[in-house]
Amino acid sequence: MKSLEVLVVDDEPAIRQILAAHLGRAGFSVCQAGNGTEAFERLSRGDIDVAISDIKMPDFTGIDLVRRARAAGIETSFIMMTAYASVDTAIEAIKAGASDYMIKPVRNEEVMHRLEKVRDMRRLSSENRVLRNLVLGSREPLFGFVSSAMKALERLVAKVAPTDSTVLVTGESGTGKGVIARQIHQNSLRADGPFIPVNCGAIPENLMESELFGHVKGSFTGADKARKGLFLEADKGTIFLDEIGELPLALQVKLLHVIEEKTVRPVGSEQARRADVRIVAATNRDLRQMVAEGKFREDLYFRLSVFHVHVPPLRERRQDIPGLVHFLLQRSAKRLNNGGEISIDADVEEILSAYDWPGNVREMENVVDRALILADEGRITRADLPPQVARVAPPQRTGNGEAGGESLREQVRRFESTVICKAIADANGDRRAAAQKLGIGLSSLYRKLEEYEALGILPELVDSRQR
Repeated sequence: MKSLEVLVVDDEPAIRQILAAHLGRAGFSVCQAGNGTEAFERLSRGDIDVAISDIKMPDFTGIDLVRRARAAGIETSFIMMTAYASVDTAIEAIKAGASDYMIKPVRNEEVMHRLEKVRDMRRLSSENRVLRNLVLGSREPLFGFVSSAMKALERLVAKVAPTDSTVLVTGESGTGKGVIARQIHQNSLRADGPFIPVNCGAIPENLMESELFGHVKGSFTGADKARKGLFLEADKGTIFLDEIGELPLALQVKLLHVIEEKTVRPVGSEQARRADVRIVAATNRDLRQMVAEGKFREDLYFRLSVFHVHVPPLRERRQDIPGLVHFLLQRSAKRLNNGGEISIDADVEEILSAYDWPGNVREMENVVDRALILADEGRITRADLPPQVARVAPPQRTGNGEAGGESLREQVRRFESTVICKAIADANGDRRAAAQKLGIGLSSLYRKLEEYEALGILPELVDSRQR
């Protein structure tokens, strides 16, 4: 069994360490947590496939851990352990969202069997999701983009994701090329395999071959143990080669060989090893120009750009700015533990829409974080913006005092109404379930629906007066 990241959660160190050691010997990547709080923090990173958790813990129960993870949108599979056998406890664990249940003391063979089952379930779920997307053409948008450029990009991603085609993602720094690469992986048949990101510009040239392809023990000074390399770590999954334009010419030749032969040869080894890896590469440089200048191999360029996806900068898709600001505000508020209401002054909304965002989404994340930290009582004013953003002149106003076109607040309301109505439709009209999915109270949902209906921006699929 490969490509499962496992978290072992138990307040008894001996049990936790013995189980973790066994799983490590079996080839799993294993981490540990001694209580529910520590486990939830680790799960929040989003890279754990399976959590094997005790039910009785000092801070909160394993069942509470499952509930918190599901409420936070964490898709980790849970296998629960307990020394107190009870049918009621088992039913409660499964209802909370656990996949399986074991009675202590657990046998190693039983643990392996349960992990096999979970792996098969996750693989089947991934394949079903991809096949459903292929048949119905339906998939979740990246961030609810509304611009025609990003809708076209989403359609391209939906088409190429289920294939094994090599993809080249281009665009300015900070446009979200890494997000696109991960989206391709998550909507592929390799979704349950590893996703290994590599920044080709951050690895020293003399270490890059070893990092990518591995080495055998003693192959060079300091190689005191063998290393299998990132390509082999990505086996059955996807490797994301970011900043591919920074790859030295000597390594470009070796990468071309890997793509063509689907094998890697570790440094110091005479034996090639099979690498079943999909490659997604990204760059903010003009590779065609680099080819003309002799700085990038033409044959490698054509191998990498079998399918080309270009991510336009924010200044070319301003319709997406309101939705992105809304998304980043909510995400930053959770990360910064800001649980109160967040409001933005009207002139700030207009400034954010008028600003050119040379750093694109990455710059917007920093601006939003700064504004939330500086804001008094959750109200973001012009004074909370960085100087280069704050000095941007808002759009000229018309004679009635309103800015030409929709303001950011109006666009955010329109975006939010679409998200809420989609959640209600997905819940088959169950507003309570939709509110829970959105993380808001039922009364807040009704209040927003009434507000949007009064403004005339409520989509036809929902009538706020229906109860």
